[in-house]
Amino acid sequence: MSITQHFPALIVIVPLFFAYLAPVFSRWRKNWVAPATLGAMVFMLVASLYMVWQVMTTGPFTYEMGNWPPPWGIELTVDYLAAFASATLSALGLIILFYGTKDLLHELKEGVVGWYYTLYLLLMASMLGMVLTNDLFNLFVFVEICAIASCGIISIKESRECIEAAFKYLVLSAVGSGCILLAIAMIYMVTGHLNFVFVSGALQEAMYLYPYNLLAALALLLTGLGVKAALFPLHVWLPDAHSSAPSPSSAVLSGLVIKVYAIVMIKLLYKVFPAEMLGMVPVMEILLWMSTLAIVIGSMFAIVQDDIKKMLAYSSIAQIGYVFLGVALMSETALTGGILHILNHAIMKAMLFLSAGAFIYCTGTRKLSELKGIGHTMLIPTVAFGIGAFAMVGIPITNGFISKWYLALGSLDIGRPFFAAVILISSLLNGIYYLPIIVNAFFGEPEGRVADPKKLPLQMSAPLVLLAFGVIWFGVFPGTVLGVVSRAAQSLLGLL
Repeated sequence: MSITQHFPALIVIVPLFFAYLAPVFSRWRKNWVAPATLGAMVFMLVASLYMVWQVMTTGPFTYEMGNWPPPWGIELTVDYLAAFASATLSALGLIILFYGTKDLLHELKEGVVGWYYTLYLLLMASMLGMVLTNDLFNLFVFVEICAIASCGIISIKESRECIEAAFKYLVLSAVGSGCILLAIAMIYMVTGHLNFVFVSGALQEAMYLYPYNLLAALALLLTGLGVKAALFPLHVWLPDAHSSAPSPSSAVLSGLVIKVYAIVMIKLLYKVFPAEMLGMVPVMEILLWMSTLAIVIGSMFAIVQDDIKKMLAYSSIAQIGYVFLGVALMSETALTGGILHILNHAIMKAMLFLSAGAFIYCTGTRKLSELKGIGHTMLIPTVAFGIGAFAMVGIPITNGFISKWYLALGSLDIGRPFFAAVILISSLLNGIYYLPIIVNAFFGEPEGRVADPKKLPLQMSAPLVLLAFGVIWFGVFPGTVLGVVSRAAQSLLGLL
């Protein structure tokens, strides 16, 4: 049997295995930790790209752990959405970690760097497990691993604000996890199954016998996942957590972690719960207005920030709104735009946070008012930040434009032009707080530490160049990923 047949399981098992080796290496051979972790990430990327190729060639497939068939065994499903999400997580995770191999030496104490790699690999394994698993029990297990690892990569910096932000996230995340666990218990009580396919089949009849139980379970799931994904107004933990964490942590939390919960919600709403049940209460309408408020209010909060990382954190609240807007519109074009924005925003926001990290690394300042003229002394990170800012606004030839274009077209397709107007207004709001930063960076006069910054290492500048190239590439050639994304949207709407 070829090893490629086991990629769906190995893509989760390999990072878990190396996560436990990282502390050993950090005590025994310190210089082995980063290469070993990067090697695990490279394997994950190769495996995920192979799965994308396999799905596009032969269609979706499943993997049964230990050859135990469902509903008794653990089943992993590699469909178009899972393959796309796996490739996105693996690619961005590798780029962020490569940047972090240098930045973490600056931001963390020497003795905890090995533990950071452990937490990072646990986080990546849990996210990949969430997008691949096909049962509620293992979904909850991976949700818990992700929550603990997320708290760890925030608090590992050991500053007062990091520990406070991690504690706030831990409390709210525990509330979200409790909601998810109660929902799973209620679904299992009614259906007797945990596998998505068997649960979906059982719900066809159970929703008429136990409607209130299942509606309560649905409400608990939406609340729990909404907290995890920082969907407005359940976002209160995000600004402090993302702004105070080390820059690689901020990039992975904002670019990847909150998107995983959006993917989980897509899987549950479109693959598990029957359309008739979603019609009993206005679930999609509620998500639609929550995402609209997230887009507008997140941008308004970002406008008044002077801390560059806090501004980017509030911007993430608005951007996750775009993903949920595409989910809730229930149009093929809009859903395509929402899923595509998972990748596009991951690239943009990772680049923006890593650029901010470069500014902090070289100048020691994070206040926007003190970064005037930074473009004269730190060209590469400033240009990268500028490209990311243009993409966030939705300027043509950037990938952000493609996402917003599909979302706007999707809202027009179903006769709801109001939401196309919301997307246009949000782009204007994005311009209000992003474009002045670029103007000040290139047309202001550098002063103080900005005038004479430290040299940015190649390990930190190369990922910025690669991400900037990705923003332009997926803006000019969106067809590179639209094939798998559009098939994902079609298959999900077909299931619903």
